[in-house]
Amino acid sequence: MTAAGKTPAHRADRAGADETAPGAEAVLSHPMEVPPGPGEAREVADGVLWMRLPLPMALDHVNVYALDEGDGWCVIDTGLDTRKSREIWDSLLCGPLAGKPVRRVLVTHHHPDHIGLAGWFQTRHGATLMTTRTAWLFARMLVLDVHERPVDETLAFWRAAGMDAAIYEKRLKERPFNFADAVAPLPLGFRRIVEGERMTLGGRHWRVRIGNGHAPEHATLWDEDGALVIGGDQMLSTISPNIGVYATEPEADPLAEWLASCERLEAFARPAQLVLPGHKLPFTGLPVRLRQMIDNHHGALARLLAHLETPRTAAQCFALLFKRRIGEAEYGLALVEAVAHVNHLFRLGRITRWRRDDGAWLWQRKADG
Repeated sequence: MTAAGKTPAHRADRAGADETAPGAEAVLSHPMEVPPGPGEAREVADGVLWMRLPLPMALDHVNVYALDEGDGWCVIDTGLDTRKSREIWDSLLCGPLAGKPVRRVLVTHHHPDHIGLAGWFQTRHGATLMTTRTAWLFARMLVLDVHERPVDETLAFWRAAGMDAAIYEKRLKERPFNFADAVAPLPLGFRRIVEGERMTLGGRHWRVRIGNGHAPEHATLWDEDGALVIGGDQMLSTISPNIGVYATEPEADPLAEWLASCERLEAFARPAQLVLPGHKLPFTGLPVRLRQMIDNHHGALARLLAHLETPRTAAQCFALLFKRRIGEAEYGLALVEAVAHVNHLFRLGRITRWRRDDGAWLWQRKADG
């Protein structure tokens, strides 16, 4: 299990608040300020439709897109596998999508709100699934990984992170979120996409650029004409994607991968590109936004390093990292992101750690850190 707590997870929004910096409005723009409603589609470029599907959490939507291919559609991301989502898709297919079939589905990454209905499109519509190999393998494995109670490895991870005792005791007895709760079974077979590949979708030529950190092998698509970027959760305008460490790989350093991805993608970013993100509103000003996301995490790391003059668990770093009270609903996301930040400083050799009697890691700044 890699989902944290009971959220239908790996959610895109950080545990912190919206983070648009003061003055960012001068360089970031949202050309379309009103999103489409349920069952509606908005044309954001010639032959490119923007739609939304609901999510049962604080971040209450996921953006999906459809590219007109003449005799059918290529859908970008799908929403969760819920009855409500299927009903909305049926309405979209009969309405704005004009009854034409979905022939291809491109999934940016393996998280449930993006890949949830990919298998439904494959089996019901005969669509071809296109995604990265890691996204497909992760999703197909997690669909089969069903548990009625948290497994021992997850419990050990929570203890090591210093999870609040009351929350730990509660979640110990609860059924955790399972991927299969919100992701349709994935049939065998998909079409792999890779870094640098040139693809033709909806009559446009795109380059695939791969990011990491929020999700392994997260695909982004860059219109070769320079007009559009399909960003998934790798590029959001007012929130940073959750960068989390999970029990599947407790020593991981996804923050290093995230920062490296943002810095690499800067080379392709142009101010006028319209970015079509997985959440929130489409935006322009991508070069500035990528730099903001990089600086946001470097700022958090600097604050964290000062905070760790005194030994603390990852869970004791919430207030410092997120600058607001973390409730139980966001607790799991905050925990995995706090672990990501201490793991990163540890990998850099800036902090040290030792086990407390209850199994929690205590982290402290090195004298020369």
